[in-house]
Amino acid sequence: MKVTVIGTGYVGLVTGTCLAESGNQVACVDTDARKIDLLKQGVVPIYEPGLKEYLDRNVAQGRLTFTTDLYSVMDDSEVLMIAVGTPPGEDGSADLKYVLAVAESIGKRIKEYKIVVNKSTVPVGSGDLVRETIRKHTNVEFDVVSNPEFLKEGDAVNDFMKPDRIVIGVESARAEEVMKRLYAPFHRLGHRVVSMDVRSAEMTKYAANAMLATKITFTNEIANLCGLRRGHQ
Repeated sequence: MKVTVIGTGYVGLVTGTCLAESGNQVACVDTDARKIDLLKQGVVPIYEPGLKEYLDRNVAQGRLTFTTDLYSVMDDSEVLMIAVGTPPGEDGSADLKYVLAVAESIGKRIKEYKIVVNKSTVPVGSGDLVRETIRKHTNVEFDVVSNPEFLKEGDAVNDFMKPDRIVIGVESARAEEVMKRLYAPFHRLGHRVVSMDVRSAEMTKYAANAMLATKITFTNEIANLCGLRRGHQ
């Protein structure tokens, strides 16, 4: 399959490289020309075990490319993945301006059916906003999908290549079929693909993050308690 990944940060670069490793034709897009130039030279801006080896191999074999020009690659892609940052605002809420800017760009260019995938961590309801933003600029058919990531820093490549679950939030059978085909190499080993609606997938990501934070907090509190008990001995 042909895939465009928009954003070459932590999630976007790992996602694009691993999808290329599984045989897809992937174009990674970023507005940062300096970063794109470095990636073309094989300079990886983050450290993840195995990532540079995958990147170098897939660039050499022509399955992975880098560009600053979204419009030069999106026409040929069946799947457009949004993997840009959602930095917290002053009130702690996620800032969707980069996500919606990409959605606007897609809406202004789209010529035929595409699947637009939210890979960024976004609040529940963001899929609706992406859909509305694209629809303002086009009458072409498209689907918006939520496909949250569950990657651990330091083990992200392994997490992507051998996921314990793949969550896809879809609203049509057509989009579900394409997403399952995209992830087929990763769930042939028995890893689960869990399909649900878009809002449920967005909620799943926040629930997973909250559970992880809860576990870490609980572990720290138990450690503190044990430290206090040792201090009274």
